[in-house]
Amino acid sequence: MGSRALARRARRSAPLRHSPLRGLYRGGAVGRGLEGPRRRGATPEIAEEVPLDLFGLITGLPADTARIPWDGPEVRIIEHRAHAVGHAALFIEERGVLVAGDMLSDVLVPMLDLDGAADPIEDYLAALRLFEAVADGVEVVIPGHGSTGGADELRARIDQDRAYVQALRDNQQVVSDPRLGPSAKPGWEWVGDVHDWQAQRLAGRSLESHP
Repeated sequence: MGSRALARRARRSAPLRHSPLRGLYRGGAVGRGLEGPRRRGATPEIAEEVPLDLFGLITGLPADTARIPWDGPEVRIIEHRAHAVGHAALFIEERGVLVAGDMLSDVLVPMLDLDGAADPIEDYLAALRLFEAVADGVEVVIPGHGSTGGADELRARIDQDRAYVQALRDNQQVVSDPRLGPSAKPGWEWVGDVHDWQAQRLAGRSLESHP
């Protein structure tokens, strides 16, 4: 991904540093997300843009933990391998709230784990199926990027993300996705660069597997 796109994405992630839920994130995914740009040889500009003030302050939960161990409302952990290994959504069942992490955004296309996953396409589709399984109980979806949505919006975003990922899988042109091209919201036009980068990486993987 281009340095400019990464820098902009990092700036839009900065509000998470002040979130009251910040202690609830699973240690693995957050840790990998913070160190990722440095591990992949990003420029100093990008490394400085990525907030590291949470690094080392998050207590990771034991593997296979199903619910957040705290005194607040019961929160179910929906762990999956889409976007990053150890990524998870949080489902506050009694309130009907799904905190989706870096998924189900109305401004950012699905970002696949193209560095560590053997099958990033299927990992993402499997995660969307997990969200579908709880959709009947969701009244509000909160993505890590973009705006919140209601129950109907949740299902629409699942369908939209599935269509996008399947188009990448089938090497088809992504059409009618409002997050790309002229319909992208102001300030999010760079998402087109993310899409181009992913399409190129997937095409390269396909050539490597079918020389």
